Amino acid sequence: MQWNEVLDVAIQLRHWFHQHPELTWQEENTAERIRKCLDDWGIEWRVCAKYGTIAQIAPQAKQQYGGKNIALRADMDALPINEITEVDFASKTPGKMHACGHDGHMAVLLGTALWLKRHEDKLRNTVTLVFQPAEEGGHGAKKMIEDGALDGVDEIYGWHNWPALAFGTAVCPDGPIMSGNGGFEINVHGLGGHASQPELCQDPLLAGAAMALNLQQIVSRRMPPQAAVVISTTQFETDSSATNVIPQTATLRGSIRVSEPKWLQPAMQLIGQIAKDTAHSYGVTAESEVKAYYPATINHPEQAANYRQVLQNHLGEGFDQVDMMLPIMASEDFSYFLQERPGAFALIGMSEQEGQKYHLSCHNPGYEFNDKLLELVIKTFSNLVGLSFD
Repeated sequence: MQWNEVLDVAIQLRHWFHQHPELTWQEENTAERIRKCLDDWGIEWRVCAKYGTIAQIAPQAKQQYGGKNIALRADMDALPINEITEVDFASKTPGKMHACGHDGHMAVLLGTALWLKRHEDKLRNTVTLVFQPAEEGGHGAKKMIEDGALDGVDEIYGWHNWPALAFGTAVCPDGPIMSGNGGFEINVHGLGGHASQPELCQDPLLAGAAMALNLQQIVSRRMPPQAAVVISTTQFETDSSATNVIPQTATLRGSIRVSEPKWLQPAMQLIGQIAKDTAHSYGVTAESEVKAYYPATINHPEQAANYRQVLQNHLGEGFDQVDMMLPIMASEDFSYFLQERPGAFALIGMSEQEGQKYHLSCHNPGYEFNDKLLELVIKTFSNLVGLSFD
């Protein structure tokens, strides 16, 4: 099979995945399509964490040639978003969309699998393919690890398309590249009543509004300036049913982002403390639930340097000289893999025409994946496992 034929297959698969999005822990048809491709190409696989799939190419290479077992990962799930793009292969399922490019990630890994299988005799490393469900908050990586996804694996690599970076650029630093995250819910209990008699009420809405403001002081006044921390209140609800009713309860929810693991517990503790103290000052009570979600994605220096060298070979010197602060405050459950094995994760740019095309951020209903990334990342993945294109 020629290189252009592999790219055609990858593009066709990407468009099929885009038309058939499935949400977190619902990736049944997606998994079926992936496994059929592997069967058709003669690649052995096994089920891992229900909809996840683990496959291997050149399974004897590590032992035969003294190489490594190198894993490559793609995430699979879509988002509960109504697509507004006008592409010919738009989502066929209302309210579901591949708005984060996981369709492209799967297509890259399948294209890599096809190319590597056709050149299996040249591999001196065993290659493990990790098709992972439930990245979007479902802790799919953790579930796959628990089901043995990394058994025998020596190192692992992953990537994410990044619309904020121009095509031809990428970042893969030593250390943190994406942040850890958490979430909180604060339930405020007061005494409702008529809006004309606030003195007879204990207003949980007013207290909640004060909490939303006070939580912002954690970053500016309670954490050191060197700590990259974001605390965002994103939801505020009450049980009020009319404009002339002071509510009985109010609920605040939000997100926590930290660049380093050491900042998460202090931030979580301060959220609970501020909620309690603010509630007391407004004559109401508050119950807080603060949870850690994904850890920070922290690259291992040796593997990150290897990744950068391969990217430089394709993109040229200075590919990572970009105007972007790292780590970014978004999160990734690839972090679980990097806690278990050496490896690295890269953000690879895709916007074109000075940011006028493929520039809308992930999770936007108008987001579009740049198919030019397929060739670039298939070549990058192939190089990372030791297959040369010379």
